[in-house]
Amino acid sequence: MATVYKKFDVAVPCQFAWGAIRDIGNVHYRLAAGFVVNTVLENDVRTVTFANGFVVKEQIVTIDDKLHRLAYTSIGGKASHHNAYFQVTSISENMSNILWVTDLLPDEMTSTIAQMVETGSLAIKKTLESKFLSKP
Repeated sequence: MATVYKKFDVAVPCQFAWGAIRDIGNVHYRLAAGFVVNTVLENDVRTVTFANGFVVKEQIVTIDDKLHRLAYTSIGGKASHHNAYFQVTSISENMSNILWVTDLLPDEMTSTIAQMVETGSLAIKKTLESKFLSKP
């Protein structure tokens, strides 16, 4: 099983970053604008449409407000296994660290998923920081 591990800092408070991550129906607006272009939430399943046209259904597994951790799994698609999570930790008053870990099979999908995670991380950083600076 392959693992894609991405850790990056964002210049926003932990609670601000966590609020955007836990808002599971607004990924396209609050978390990864431009990378994700639409999110439709039905109960605990969200359908995410990416800018490249890729559409995936994700079942939410855990939203843990104490640990600032969101876990989800893909339903269907090319991967025989795809489980991922985000976890946010505070570095300082206005700086946070986001960890995004994805476990997947088959291993041959690693480079595709790693590229999406890299692009997504840049979009997340840009979205969070711009929304934080523009808040009233």
